[in-house]
Amino acid sequence: MNRVLAEAYPDAHCELDFRTPLELAVATILSAQCTDKRVNEVTPALFARYRTAADYAGANRTELEELIRPTGFFRNKANSLMGLGAAVEEKFGGVLPNTLEQLVTLPGIGRKTANVILGNAFGVPGITVDTHFGRLVRRWGWTEEEDPVKVEHAVGALVPKSEWTILSHRVIFHGRRMCHSRNPACGVCPLAEDCPSFGAGPVDPDKAATLVKGPEAAHLLAMAGVPVSTAKAFTRPVVAQSVAEPAGAPPGAPR
Repeated sequence: MNRVLAEAYPDAHCELDFRTPLELAVATILSAQCTDKRVNEVTPALFARYRTAADYAGANRTELEELIRPTGFFRNKANSLMGLGAAVEEKFGGVLPNTLEQLVTLPGIGRKTANVILGNAFGVPGITVDTHFGRLVRRWGWTEEEDPVKVEHAVGALVPKSEWTILSHRVIFHGRRMCHSRNPACGVCPLAEDCPSFGAGPVDPDKAATLVKGPEAAHLLAMAGVPVSTAKAFTRPVVAQSVAEPAGAPPGAPR
């Protein structure tokens, strides 16, 4: 199934824009209960104004809140960003740490966010158990665990460690684009032959094709044998939902 997902999503990646580990930490905190697209609209001005941990620690709260207001829960998020900056300055000399144990001690960063940072900013393999990931691996029978940490360990035992980060992206992409919570596109899913939950959504290819979202829609439907001309007509945008802890989550919350 992982190999099929690799074929389905060869360009799977973190959909938050960033240039440094600190920027990714900030963007991930902002993405709580907010789309990645909206975060990416906010962060250029934010990153131009605040470049270091010290900048966030000493930020003018009113100014910071106004910049991040469009992401929602801006007061809680401002608390997290200012606390993050202060903690990174005080504990780590202004440099964001690169271990799970250290990252989860920082305000606004739980285990899930830490794995996003480790995998995408530091190249340290990590599994990101967001809502999409958890429900898909349970739907596929990879695990019955509900606790995100237990899910992380269970899936990690099935896949080589070097694949953990990219697997997370592939599964999240599939959850956003095809394997929807309420109405998965079973009839055109490339995993249909191996999925124990096949039939949870429409199995008729024509009906299922209308449910596929994102720029990969034509490619995904072509894998299912849908003609390219028809597949293009079904293409719909995807809204990239957050993979972050909920706004105001306590440090280290395993969400």
